[in-house]
Amino acid sequence: MDKESAKVRYGVVLVTAGTREEAEAIAQNLVESKLAACVSLFPIKSILIWSGQLHKEEEWQLLIKTDLAKFETLEAKIRELISYEVPEIIALPLVAGSAPYLAWISAQVN
Repeated sequence: MDKESAKVRYGVVLVTAGTREEAEAIAQNLVESKLAACVSLFPIKSILIWSGQLHKEEEWQLLIKTDLAKFETLEAKIRELISYEVPEIIALPLVAGSAPYLAWISAQVN
């Protein structure tokens, strides 16, 4: 895979979940459904305005490695599984990557 292939095809999708259990359930479903090659989970603290009020929340960040051609299906699956009314589901394209790693993503997702 060259640099241009990585830009167009592969990416990382960021999603936040309210609990570790929810994050793990989403991650496992995405990997088992072959919508993600790997999902890394991190505990985070988010500060935001929601419904006009300041919130400080303990959350879990999902770092989803995938083929961006699957984004619409991935997004639909996340919306089905997550408890948030307006979940964070944002994709960041990869601009470069190790050829063996990108090939592994491709093999896992397809």
